[in-house]
Amino acid sequence: MTTKPLRFTNVQRSTFFATVRERADAYFRDNNLSRHANGAMWAKTAFFLGSFVLTYGLIISNQFSVPVMAGLAALLGAICAFIGFNVCHDALHGSFSASKRVNKGLGLIFNLIGASPYVWNITHNVVHHTYTNIAGHDEDIEVAPGLVRLDASEPVRRIQRYQHWYAFLLYGLASLSWVLRKDYKKFFQPKIGQQVANHPRREYFNLFFYKAIYYVLFIVVPLLVLDITWWQWALGFVLMHFVEGLVLGLVFQLAHVVEGTAFPLPDEQNDMREAWAVHQLRTTANFSPNSRLASFLCGGLNRQIEHHLFPKVCHIHYPELARIVRETAHEFELPYLENPTFVGALQSHRRVLWQMGAGAWATAQQAPRAQVAA
Repeated sequence: MTTKPLRFTNVQRSTFFATVRERADAYFRDNNLSRHANGAMWAKTAFFLGSFVLTYGLIISNQFSVPVMAGLAALLGAICAFIGFNVCHDALHGSFSASKRVNKGLGLIFNLIGASPYVWNITHNVVHHTYTNIAGHDEDIEVAPGLVRLDASEPVRRIQRYQHWYAFLLYGLASLSWVLRKDYKKFFQPKIGQQVANHPRREYFNLFFYKAIYYVLFIVVPLLVLDITWWQWALGFVLMHFVEGLVLGLVFQLAHVVEGTAFPLPDEQNDMREAWAVHQLRTTANFSPNSRLASFLCGGLNRQIEHHLFPKVCHIHYPELARIVRETAHEFELPYLENPTFVGALQSHRRVLWQMGAGAWATAQQAPRAQVAA
């Protein structure tokens, strides 16, 4: 196995990215627009952060019945996911504001939804955005190793025949794992993907300090102020995270694990023999691109292609960028993958789960029989 770092080699000498970037630059320049947040983006941010504070406040007010608080907990889980999409995601990419201080401040809010912004920056901004859908590099496609199979190079297991049913349950548990386990595991493992872990000392403090704040807000405070039993709190906590995890998981999966998206592997020299931007087009898909509701809730991540090509541009500008990217991709005869609706994308994702699970298992079982027959 080669130890050379993975690299992208533009063997086709494609000028797609240079062209689309030049056209995007011209759009912002000709319209005298900033690449960062505008008034609508700030209003959206205020809406989601205000919704978070209001919903949390209603829960700990101890003025409602247990069923009502359960509903509020589920709503809070969804709001946390939407804050992640709409506010923290842009801030951590440095696209929300031209000010690093503003981006850092808004990025810290990520801690309030239970996740470490520092670990996220490595796993998502550095690793996932560079090595999208490349097994052994992009750990975002390792949803539940041994249970969910998304990589054709992995051996298929008997239980994975049913993954097109139970995978969605696992997506819902992802947020709970993130809060209690994943950040610690990623932080202390030697590598994240192929990125060697070499953390500044202050990040050791930050990891435990901000986790402690989260645990106080969502475990200690509710148990102290609410007139509920510990198991009622536990059910509400799990419900909140199940909704949050399901929303987060579905948006990611519908962008990278649907029919048409590729899971390419490097050659023996550890080279991806295509331009990085072309790789992004082959491994990424949009869903519900014309839905204002999807764009509002998902922070533009329903236009994942534009996000991967222009992560430093605030998502409020993606609708116009999408027109530029789509036309340029077609001009260069490159794929531009889209599912017109959320339901269509969900069905496509489920078919991929079936193909990689039940379908692959059936094929694996037929192979020995064919050899015996021959």
